[in-house]
Amino acid sequence: MNLVNATRSELTKQFSTSVWWILLIVLVLYIGGTAGGMAAVFGAGETGALAGATLPTGLGDRLPSLIYGLATAMGYVFPLIVGSLLVTGEYRHKTLTPTFLATPRRGVALTAKMLAGVVMGLVFGGAAVASTIGAGGGALALFGVDPQLERPETWAFAGRMLLALVLWVLVGIALGTLIRNQIAAVVGILAFTQFVEPIARVGASLVDGLADVVRFLPGAASDALAGDSIYAVMGGGAGQPLDWWAGGLVLAGYAMIFAVIGYVVSWRRDVV
Repeated sequence: MNLVNATRSELTKQFSTSVWWILLIVLVLYIGGTAGGMAAVFGAGETGALAGATLPTGLGDRLPSLIYGLATAMGYVFPLIVGSLLVTGEYRHKTLTPTFLATPRRGVALTAKMLAGVVMGLVFGGAAVASTIGAGGGALALFGVDPQLERPETWAFAGRMLLALVLWVLVGIALGTLIRNQIAAVVGILAFTQFVEPIARVGASLVDGLADVVRFLPGAASDALAGDSIYAVMGGGAGQPLDWWAGGLVLAGYAMIFAVIGYVVSWRRDVV
């Protein structure tokens, strides 16, 4: 019962602020707009409506999954930040002390945040997947390219993307537990997701042996779980990717490892 009440309290805290829906709107506009624009350009090139816009050889039938896969390939940073804010926001606004007074067992408090994170992940993941499929699939259909919405594989792909985005929220919560400073956590997340890992994944095609390493990075594991990614076209898909289930285990492993370390070295410390 304590866990149920603590989880309900965490959800109330999240949905009583404006941060979540502002980030949700930005996510939908950013990911949906990118998916729609990319689908329009590639769709026009596929049908010959736009001279000079052509697809790499052999990607025609794969085009819808590349467009829909933007939900995880580009959108994962949003649930990752949301997860980190679930924890670092309490440190910043000094609300963690009453949280611990209401739930003295800190393991229960952290578990409640993880459960609340699953709900937030479903919200943000559902919005990301719906926006890429809606905008991207609509643009493809507009230019006469089959959006493949009648295929079971497409919806299985969507389900795996949703799972990946839920796991990203849990990774964010774990990082927030480890890195108590909100600014440091957000800046670190943006630096790694937007610069460090993308550069490493693209560079994997240029350095022998690096591909076997970068496929275990969190972004690469997320793409493997989903099943496809624009990185495979950009050169960041060098090497054999993990199986989808292995990618899911690796991503979940990051969440678990960071959460355990954060709990041991930071979560149990006094709040100042």
